[in-house]
Amino acid sequence: MTSAWTSGVGARSAGPGAVTILNGTTFALAAANGDMDGTRPHGFFFRDTRFVSGWRLRVNGKDVEPLAGTAIEPYRAMFVGRVGGNALESESHVIVERHRSLDGGMVERIVVHNYSNETFAVTVQLEVSADFADLFDVKAGIRRAGDGSMSHHGKDGLEFSGTAGDHRLLVRIRDYQAVAAPGGLEYRIALPPQGEWVTEVAIEPSIDGRGSEQDARMGQAAGAASFPAVRQREWKEQVPSVEVAHYEVGRALLTGRRDLGSLRIFDAAHDGRVVVAAGAPWFMALFGRDSLLASFLSLSVDSSLALGTIQALAELQGTGTNPQTEEEPGKILHEVRLGSSQSPELGSSGAYFGSVDSTPLFVTVAGELTRWGVGGQTLHRLLPAIDAALGWIERTCAKDPHGFLAYRRSTPTGLANQGWKDSWDGVTFADGRVAEAPLALCEVQGYVYTAYLARALIAQQAGDEETTQHYAAKARRLKDRFNEKFWMADRGYFALAIDGDGRQVDSCASNMGHSLWSGIVDHDKAPQVARTLMSPEMFTGWGVRTLSSRMKAYNPASYHNGSVWPHENALIAGGLMRYGFVAESQRVATSLMEAAAFHDGRLPELFCGLDRSSHPVPVPYPTSCSPQAWAAAAPMHLLRVMLRLDPVLTEGKLYLDPVLPAEWGKVHLRNITVGDNKINLTANGTRFHLEGVKEDLEVRRGRRGPLADMLDVMPGTA
Repeated sequence: MTSAWTSGVGARSAGPGAVTILNGTTFALAAANGDMDGTRPHGFFFRDTRFVSGWRLRVNGKDVEPLAGTAIEPYRAMFVGRVGGNALESESHVIVERHRSLDGGMVERIVVHNYSNETFAVTVQLEVSADFADLFDVKAGIRRAGDGSMSHHGKDGLEFSGTAGDHRLLVRIRDYQAVAAPGGLEYRIALPPQGEWVTEVAIEPSIDGRGSEQDARMGQAAGAASFPAVRQREWKEQVPSVEVAHYEVGRALLTGRRDLGSLRIFDAAHDGRVVVAAGAPWFMALFGRDSLLASFLSLSVDSSLALGTIQALAELQGTGTNPQTEEEPGKILHEVRLGSSQSPELGSSGAYFGSVDSTPLFVTVAGELTRWGVGGQTLHRLLPAIDAALGWIERTCAKDPHGFLAYRRSTPTGLANQGWKDSWDGVTFADGRVAEAPLALCEVQGYVYTAYLARALIAQQAGDEETTQHYAAKARRLKDRFNEKFWMADRGYFALAIDGDGRQVDSCASNMGHSLWSGIVDHDKAPQVARTLMSPEMFTGWGVRTLSSRMKAYNPASYHNGSVWPHENALIAGGLMRYGFVAESQRVATSLMEAAAFHDGRLPELFCGLDRSSHPVPVPYPTSCSPQAWAAAAPMHLLRVMLRLDPVLTEGKLYLDPVLPAEWGKVHLRNITVGDNKINLTANGTRFHLEGVKEDLEVRRGRRGPLADMLDVMPGTA
């Protein structure tokens, strides 16, 4: 398998000022002036295939100099540029606007302005090329034989056709005003003084005759809002509105909410089902771990994302054994791809299963949904998939000498590391050596712990005492083994992993923060873990590093060995709060909100782990995805953590005990969905006021206790 499986590692730069727009599985990535350069990871992409690789606008033989290029909405961008004048002119009189939007393909409205007092003869050329390259190849800069395409001129534009495997690929470039010319389209116009010229060019892709999603409800009515615009408006109306006295905190929350809406994928086969993609531009697809964590972090925004993700993953759950795709019965996939030229690792379904944590997170998030009011027949239909996932966990744990959930790839082309730090060097010893599989990761055991507790609580709600006792006992034993085998008392932190020889992988890493979040850490060890996470070696001032600066593998500009990941810090903030470290949790949350301010309110996938004391601006990681789902969801989860908002609708209770940082000021949330309640919340510091709570929902001031404490089991089993 290529390095494309290691998330953003190896992605080439799209250049300064690059602009991405997206709509479902369709996206376009271009330079600051709107051009697409096939030698960069630019292009128009549909279903993980680049259909248009070259898109260059020239006016009288000159490139357009960028003045401004920005995404107005996630699916719509505007580029403004000027055309250089002649040797006798000090300034250009020709301004070009390019209004680009995605809706059933891509439409670009080109406007050329003449701001002189003379008629201006203009030749506009749009150079177009297509290579039908697989997304991973584009990302990594790989050129394969057969990437090219054939083209011919149609009556209203161009057509490019090609093949990828058994698939027939076609893209039409349509514009009735254009004249076909070698390499693209051409327009010859005379611009009157202070006049303008306008045209629209459409890109229409298809695979085996199947085009991109069309808006069946709106059709082609003139002036009708685009499908993406309608969806974005509906999203804004559906999810909670938020107002915060602190401007930058409010901006981060609103930006994250908007980005999360743009990263949704709608399942045409299941009306109303929505899943969350991992991130733009390279991961507009359903993932296991990424989509599950992103939907968990966004539960207070829209629990339907978690439900849709769970349902989609259940349908794609492993049923057989295939070493090439790493599929096993009950296992939840790592990712599913739609590309026309799928690699062998994807198999016929386009799914790859090389993830150790997707399966326990699947069960964990299903359990979280029950406490948010999703139960009854919905849960009943998911139970076979939940139990199949637990079956895979238990069988895999039984193979490990210590009973932990460990991984080792079954194919030499698979991911070497199969936890969330899935780069090849993501798991190292303190002396810098790369740890070798089989590996039982610190955070994964916590996910298994919460999965066991989730199933026990579901069984308890159903009156199934035997299943309740079984998984409660397994959770208790796992917690005991974890605290015995992973704890390094002389260093005050948990080992990153246990290898196949039973050795502790002794790096000081952020993964132990996930263990706080899951609740698997014994209370007597939590203070030392919190101190370590907040030490200068781990906490940069912008967030907690993935790896301590004292470790030999530390590199603040690496992907997993010293960088700062917002989603992980949101989980860490939750873990610190769970164990009562309020000030520390507030510090992490506030630092992330401040970091977002330097990225126009948007938290990126990750940024470099350089110290804030010496770098007063967070330093970007060059190939970070933006927007990225679990980063977009992080601000809202941080707000939930600061509010200490925990629904337990299985008991008819809502726990609420805010500890908002003083500098955030007053927070207003409207339209929070908790079960069949639509709640409005105003909070400031530790004070709050609620509206819209129905009589059957008991609001409790105070923190929810550990999940294990909710179990009515025999002494010693949980």
